[in-house]
Amino acid sequence: MNKTDKRRKAKEILEIAKRYGVQENFFFATTFERYVVQLDMLDKLEKVIKKEGTLVEKEYVKGRKNLVANPAIAEYNKTTTSANGTITTLMKIIDSIKESDADAAKELMEFIQGQKC
Repeated sequence: MNKTDKRRKAKEILEIAKRYGVQENFFFATTFERYVVQLDMLDKLEKVIKKEGTLVEKEYVKGRKNLVANPAIAEYNKTTTSANGTITTLMKIIDSIKESDADAAKELMEFIQGQKC
C-alpha cells in the first residue's frame, strides 16, 4: 500500500468518525492523530532504507570501515511495533464507543479491519 492509499484510508476513517461524532472523543482523536504520525514516520524510514540499502558502512577509529545493518531498520521495527500498539488502542477505544453508538463502532471497526474498503 503506497502513501496515497494510506492517507486516503486514514481520511476515510476520520470521515466515518465525523459522521457519527466520534472524532469529538478525546482519546479517539489523539490516538488517531498519533497513528497518522507513525504512518508518516514509517513512510520516511522506508524511503531511507530503500535509498541507503539494508547494509551501510560505519567508520570506526583509524578509518576502518565495517558493514553494519542500517540503523533505520531498527527504528522502522520500533515504529511498527508502536503503530501496532496504537491501532490496538484505537480499536479498544472504538469498541468502548459501542455502548453509546453501536453503528459507529461497527462501521469504524469494519473499515480498520479491511472489511469495508
